[in-house]
Amino acid sequence: MKNRFLCILLLFGLFSAQFSQYFVVAGFDLNQKYIAEKFCVNKARPWMHCNGRCYLMKKLKQSADKEKAAERENQKNSFQVAIITQPDHFSLKEQDCTTLIVREAPFALLKNQTSIFQPPRA
Repeated sequence: MKNRFLCILLLFGLFSAQFSQYFVVAGFDLNQKYIAEKFCVNKARPWMHCNGRCYLMKKLKQSADKEKAAERENQKNSFQVAIITQPDHFSLKEQDCTTLIVREAPFALLKNQTSIFQPPRA
């Protein structure tokens, strides 16, 4: 029972962050008359038929700005985690340059291939 409640609570928290603008619009639709009376900037201009949409736009902009700020903060934290690594310690050792090491190319044929591959006899 506790696990189910915790799961539902976490899912609600996850989805509420994703759908915050929908919650703002739903709250506006439920309280549009009250918002138009109390918070509307264009109450004195009824010919504009604002009906509180100015308040809705302001709240949607605040929600978008809040979401962008949270996204920037997440990116900043992710960037800091990506930079923290162990330092690479290496040293340059002097090597004897008088010794010449010749390596054969990895695609070169071996020297004893004539015993296997022979040209056809005429």
